[in-house]
Amino acid sequence: MILFVAQRLHGAALSLRPVALAAAAFGVPGSPAVAASMDEVVVSATRAEQRLSDVLADVTVVDRTAIERSGSNSVAELLSRQPGVQITTTGGPFTTTNVFVRGANTQYTAVYLDGVRLDSQTTSGGVTWQNIPLALIDRVEILRGPAASVYGSDSMAGVILLFTKQGEAGVQPFVGVGYGTHGTYRAEAGVSGAAGVWDYSVSALREGSEGFNSKTVAKADPDKDGYSRTALNAKLGLQINAAHRLQAQWMKTDSRSDYDNGTKKDNAQYQRDMQSVGASWIAQWSQAYRSTVSVNTSSDDYRLLPSNEKTQTRLNTYLWQNDFQLSRHQKLTASVERREDQFTNPKVQSGEQSRHQDAFALGYGFRMGNHSWQLNARHDQDSEFGGKTTGSAAYGWDFAPQWRISASMGTAFRVPTLYQRFSIYGDATLKPEESNNKELMLRWGQGDNFASATAYRNKLTNMVAYSGGGVCGQSSCYQNVDQAMLEGITLAGAYRFGAVKWHGSVDFQNPRNEKTGNLLARRSQRFVTVGADTVVHAWDVGAEVQMASRRHDKEGDAKILAGYTLLNLSASKSITKDFTLTARLDNALDRHYTLANDYATAGRTFYVGLKWMPQ
Repeated sequence: MILFVAQRLHGAALSLRPVALAAAAFGVPGSPAVAASMDEVVVSATRAEQRLSDVLADVTVVDRTAIERSGSNSVAELLSRQPGVQITTTGGPFTTTNVFVRGANTQYTAVYLDGVRLDSQTTSGGVTWQNIPLALIDRVEILRGPAASVYGSDSMAGVILLFTKQGEAGVQPFVGVGYGTHGTYRAEAGVSGAAGVWDYSVSALREGSEGFNSKTVAKADPDKDGYSRTALNAKLGLQINAAHRLQAQWMKTDSRSDYDNGTKKDNAQYQRDMQSVGASWIAQWSQAYRSTVSVNTSSDDYRLLPSNEKTQTRLNTYLWQNDFQLSRHQKLTASVERREDQFTNPKVQSGEQSRHQDAFALGYGFRMGNHSWQLNARHDQDSEFGGKTTGSAAYGWDFAPQWRISASMGTAFRVPTLYQRFSIYGDATLKPEESNNKELMLRWGQGDNFASATAYRNKLTNMVAYSGGGVCGQSSCYQNVDQAMLEGITLAGAYRFGAVKWHGSVDFQNPRNEKTGNLLARRSQRFVTVGADTVVHAWDVGAEVQMASRRHDKEGDAKILAGYTLLNLSASKSITKDFTLTARLDNALDRHYTLANDYATAGRTFYVGLKWMPQ
């Protein structure tokens, strides 16, 4: 690993020079998300509240201000501007989207919306990223590194927590409209507030676009591939007294997106619906003991037209978590969790399959002087696979003011999807996929300024792949045939020089299939984001440069996707006390680039929006 890091660091100055020059040339770069203050409270690392400065894991926080400044069109696009994350799409923000955290496949990252687990049991599984409306998201926490000892199955590469807005004192309504290139439009409205023991937040969104031809090959249908979405969200909280709180949340999205179906002009379309519902009771029984009980359900449905094939995923989770503050510097967590999956698809045996997992988890955090430890263990009992135990251990040493070095290791697993096991292409004897991760981090932080270097090595075994042979009776089947090594180093930082806040990250990674030695598909070995933001004549302005090296479209394939450099610009201003005008120009230099072979990207796009929010 040390040799790999040394090789990647050699020539780093050459890689970064065009980024710095491009940023300087535009004077006021800016805007993806930057790390939150070190005093910010996060929950992603241990499922319990911690100050960011106390967290030993690799965590990034993106708040609503940073989301709006980023100018991102989707959650996946926002994530792609964060350290250690790349994405692919097949024609636009509403098309099939993959998010690679530290080079791992999209299904190896667990995703939660206001505590509700989102997932699908189709083909390879994982969250359907294009279902989640970024406009309704208020905050994001990104945890990089395996976390199965806290969250159970699927979190082999990381965990992403999404939060919607929670009401605060008073009444805060808002209305927003926007329009942009390709006939893109957005209309949103909502209100949040709190009075007495109640707090609430309600919002609605309608967005869409005429789109562009998502296919670049001549034989494809040359029509535009547009999309539309309606989304509703509601959150209600009841503070019964100082110690007890009840909270409920609901989100529903209804999306329609066109796609090219060869040369047939038959209005081929994906119809996708997602719903999440959750209720929780948080009780502070004493200064030393707090409990959380939650009951959640989510659904992920899609229908493919004109074939009218329908697929449904239902996921129920039940959690009882207990947090014990043993002393000022010691904290113990204990939780019991149950997960139930149900999947309906015409290619699945009997048309419907289900399973469940029961788990017990323990966590222990301890700090003594300049030394910190975090230990976690979890046992999952699966109705199909039996028991699986995972664990993690992390140590941190604050060796100087504002400086910390930390090391961690952890194991994780992921059970195959119900489609992989019970479809006509499946194998009911598939084994769970497993990973073993080691990482080392050096971090400096002072207020909102920080710098970090993280090296990691994550070995994945028993990986499920769709390949020739197998026992399913088809030409290709799902089999436990692959193993991969994901290793790399991530450099990240943010710093304010005068009136300009700079931020950026550089990733050197080597995600490979260990059996073949081939790079994993559509993953760059080097990718960079650099930007800054400032205020000029009452305008919040910014620019951002994104760079990625070339990638293989398919593993082992000779087809190479060229590297690219993108420049994105943004600006916003309060034109009156209650109205804010925002504008962004993505891919300002109109660079041609490809995220997946034969699929187009949008080119230069412009968007302007106006939002009314009484102050």
